[in-house]
Amino acid sequence: MKTIKSGQEWTFEDVEDVYLELKKIADEEYGLNYYPNQLEIISSEQMLDAYSSVGLPIFYHHWTFGEQFVKELEAYKRGRMGLAYEIVINSSPCIAYLMEENTMLMQALVIAHASFGHNHFFTNNFLFKEWTDAEGIIDYLRFAKKYIRQCEEKYGEDEVEAVLDAAHSLQIYGVDKYRRPPRISAAKEEALRKEREDYIHSQLDVIWKTLPQKDSEDSEEKQRFPSEPQENLLYFIEKNAPRLEGWKREILRIVRKIAQYFYPQRQTQVMNEGCATFFHYKLIHDLYDRGIIDDGAMQEFYVSHTNVVVQRDFDDEYYNGINPYALGFAMYRDIERVSMNPTEEDREWFKNQEWVGNGDWLKNVKWAVENFKDESFIKQFLSPVVMRHFRMFAFRDDEQDPKLEITAIHNKQGYIEIRDALSKQYNIGYKTPDIQVYDVDKWGDRSMTLRHYMVNNIPLDRPSTLDTLRYMAFLWGYDVKLESVDPNEEIRASYEHVESETSLDIFLEDD
Repeated sequence: MKTIKSGQEWTFEDVEDVYLELKKIADEEYGLNYYPNQLEIISSEQMLDAYSSVGLPIFYHHWTFGEQFVKELEAYKRGRMGLAYEIVINSSPCIAYLMEENTMLMQALVIAHASFGHNHFFTNNFLFKEWTDAEGIIDYLRFAKKYIRQCEEKYGEDEVEAVLDAAHSLQIYGVDKYRRPPRISAAKEEALRKEREDYIHSQLDVIWKTLPQKDSEDSEEKQRFPSEPQENLLYFIEKNAPRLEGWKREILRIVRKIAQYFYPQRQTQVMNEGCATFFHYKLIHDLYDRGIIDDGAMQEFYVSHTNVVVQRDFDDEYYNGINPYALGFAMYRDIERVSMNPTEEDREWFKNQEWVGNGDWLKNVKWAVENFKDESFIKQFLSPVVMRHFRMFAFRDDEQDPKLEITAIHNKQGYIEIRDALSKQYNIGYKTPDIQVYDVDKWGDRSMTLRHYMVNNIPLDRPSTLDTLRYMAFLWGYDVKLESVDPNEEIRASYEHVESETSLDIFLEDD
């Protein structure tokens, strides 16, 4: 193929040629394992449109997507934001969107990053293998879009929009965290939809039957419903809401299915972006070593790559926490270093770990990709070298104390505390409040009681909590109450949504 030069115009044949070169290197040099690739060339406006619909190529309509599109379009036109050079979809085939405004070097970089780096991660990481169905997602999205359009035609756009508003607001509470979901099948969903609706209503007739006679009422009341707390709120409503219409249940099911698809991505951002950045760095350098990229294009690469992995200082106006690209890339590079040339500090830190100094960095990187998520990845592989590079330290922020306390610095014990504190930040249980269905007054007013199980005595955000209760009550059809409890099961706060009026009682302050 012809040499890639900086700023050079490109053709579809050029893109195909560089894809084949990258594929050859990925297969022969690194043995990457990935889904079949599909490349799509789109305009900047289409890229913005893809942003607004969370990157999915086929999606139903909702006003929030249009609102997001307008905001980002205005920001882009005013120069307040740039565009990603690509969007990649966890599907089989793996769809990568390349922006037509990219230079030829950027097209090569995007293909290396998305079609081989991200694709390898999607294909091999245990969370994606267990929790997503790459072959079925596109077909299911077609089913979802068609079904919601039919609901809009039959019941009205406003009615459907209201259900989607509530479902979207609760979608992070609509995933199964410990049970692998069934494979997605649009044909099966369509075939079983009516059967599922009839079955649910037959079960609800039993669950919500007329109140029992007095002689059996006492024994029934002793049995709490549900018998155990349920953390999948959308699933519980879908299966048990007394008055929810069948088409609304199906919409909740659709939102749940799509939320489940994104569940692994929420837990692997550092690993996923780090893997893609690590391998694009390797692949582009291999193209350069083979004379396919000239010096000018390589300078363009370094500018782009540096912008991707830059870690802004805390007082920078663009600071947005730890850059997952920067941290992930640094950790994979560090695995390579420790595999090949470990120091005495490395051997002491990673004591008795077989991968240290074994010389097979590629095997070790792949092992990390396959078997960890962000929380455990940091716990396992974050080294003092990377902590010093990022100038990490730990501090305690007590809202009762106007001062911050520095709790960990760069010493032996401090490194352990920094690693543990950072790992905990990527624990999804700390990022998402633990809210579960605790009780339903089955034989009374059918009100629902939710329980929030506090972590480290951190209270809920009150406005968000009240919004959550409002949407829960809308879908459930009856009053909803939430109790925030500490590890001792002591109620620290109580919120309630009653007939479109929300009340809040705080009756036990933190010590």
